[in-house]
Amino acid sequence: MSSRDQLTGAMAELLWERGYAATSPRDVMARAGVGQGSMYHHFGGKHELAVEALSSVVGKVTGESSVLEGEGSPLERIKRYLTAPRPGTRGCRVGRMTQDPQVVADAELISIVASAFDTVLDRWERAITAAIEAGELPDTVVPADLARTLAAIIQGGYVLARAKGEQEPMDAAIRGAVAMLDAAHASVRDHD
Repeated sequence: MSSRDQLTGAMAELLWERGYAATSPRDVMARAGVGQGSMYHHFGGKHELAVEALSSVVGKVTGESSVLEGEGSPLERIKRYLTAPRPGTRGCRVGRMTQDPQVVADAELISIVASAFDTVLDRWERAITAAIEAGELPDTVVPADLARTLAAIIQGGYVLARAKGEQEPMDAAIRGAVAMLDAAHASVRDHD
């Protein structure tokens, strides 16, 4: 792995663990096992490194949401994405950035975060629309609203898991979301 990759990976981990404000270039170099010369050879400073690391993380996180466009019925895809393993006590790699005042105040960093949510929400909306068209969800469902509800359930699950220091609150939030979708699906079947 190149020193640039080591720095980017270290910054990505530290952003997740500590946030942007609490991470210094010295912390990143120590985690990456590289010297100051490598850091400033590849990056102009902490901000430039954070932009690259956060962009890399966002690419991975939004890539995971591609299951919403994959195999199976729309409702199966939605439930598959919901039930994908998530380390609740670690928090969302992207969502946690919204709690960092320096990220929120930085137009470039918050734009990366907002873009990630936009990508995932767009995929949710398309899957929900397809589920409605397939008769799996009621036609009274507003795709944009349900997409945001499901995203909020996931993000809330992370918050609850971190608050309790255990995975179960995240798992319970996901079970509740799946049960809500199953009930909506059953109501469509009952009308047929």
